[in-house]
Amino acid sequence: MKIPLLDLQAQLQHLQDDLISAITRVVKSTRYIQGPEVSALEEEIADYCNVRYGVGVSSGTDALLIALMALGVGPGDRVLTSPYSFFATLGVILRVGAVPVFADIDSKTFNIDSVKVAEILRSDRDKTIKAIIPVHLYGQCADMTEIMNLAGEYEVPVIEDAAQAIGAEYPFVVNGTVVIKRAGSMGLCGCLSFFPSKNLGGIGDGGMVITGDKVFAEKLALMRNHGAQPKYFHKMVGGNFRLDPIQAAALRVKLPYLDGWHSKRAENAARYNTLFAETSLLADNTIALPASVYERKDNYKGKNHHIYNQYILRVKRRDALRDWLMDNDIGCEIYYPVPLHRQECLKDYAEFSCPQAEKAAGETIALPIYPELTPEMQAFVVEKIVEFYTCN
Repeated sequence: MKIPLLDLQAQLQHLQDDLISAITRVVKSTRYIQGPEVSALEEEIADYCNVRYGVGVSSGTDALLIALMALGVGPGDRVLTSPYSFFATLGVILRVGAVPVFADIDSKTFNIDSVKVAEILRSDRDKTIKAIIPVHLYGQCADMTEIMNLAGEYEVPVIEDAAQAIGAEYPFVVNGTVVIKRAGSMGLCGCLSFFPSKNLGGIGDGGMVITGDKVFAEKLALMRNHGAQPKYFHKMVGGNFRLDPIQAAALRVKLPYLDGWHSKRAENAARYNTLFAETSLLADNTIALPASVYERKDNYKGKNHHIYNQYILRVKRRDALRDWLMDNDIGCEIYYPVPLHRQECLKDYAEFSCPQAEKAAGETIALPIYPELTPEMQAFVVEKIVEFYTCN
């Protein structure tokens, strides 16, 4: 049985006609830059994420970049973030001339550890940390109640990297009361990615910054178009960060299906958990399942505590297991084999101790989790993993 890590063809089968119709609508309109499709998507995504404003941009990476630029972060500044994420989280910090500061991750969620965040902010006596970028990795929010409390105490803005977590819910505590918040709605802004592998993926690159701050949203909208207002009159230095209207039109077709896809991914994750529990692999600590921690918080009534952009196992002999799965036509991936603080481009920067990130980089593997995955396919995946540990 051949099982890919992600099968976009399966999704395309029932969306193809609507997607082609949406693209044709854009082509016939001749509105190829900005226009009504982008504006409509911005409103729809903002409404979905429970914020007031959305600013469509060219990618998730550019969403992070323009957010830092709009804050005025630059040379001499430092930005606090996770060492365990896709390179874009680090790359944008370096591109504005700032210096990254890494707080190690929580061993269960793989998200930034708020205790480590507190330690670093306490030690920042000169207040050189100008932004915090927590990453909501794999579809589960970081510990945002604690992070936002710290951000308020130290007066540091928070840019949520929600590239993998659109629609994920978090039990945010306000004055002792739990309020369900969606990823990207808790900090100054949230940055989304519409890369095709995301739960809401386009047919190419795309991204969005969401925010409840009107002035910040207006600044983002200005900066994504070279800072010009009106045309040829530049109030500030921006860039060409515009979202393509064809991508906006395609995403508008897909958005109504998103919660259903989240539910399917959660069902698939629960099925994996059940199948693995029926083996000896959990009892003998050969593997460890993803931790869905926030669903167990008091008074939590959200349904999308984890949207499973990825289903991640901790495993023994990870690299050998990866090779075995690939040899058996089962798609898998390592996210991420080298933590950010160990990347070659940082060899001239200060050393950081992030043992949990390094441990995760050597032990984690992603299994297929896309909505169209069948129970039979999942059973085969688990069967082959059991076979590997039994026979090798």
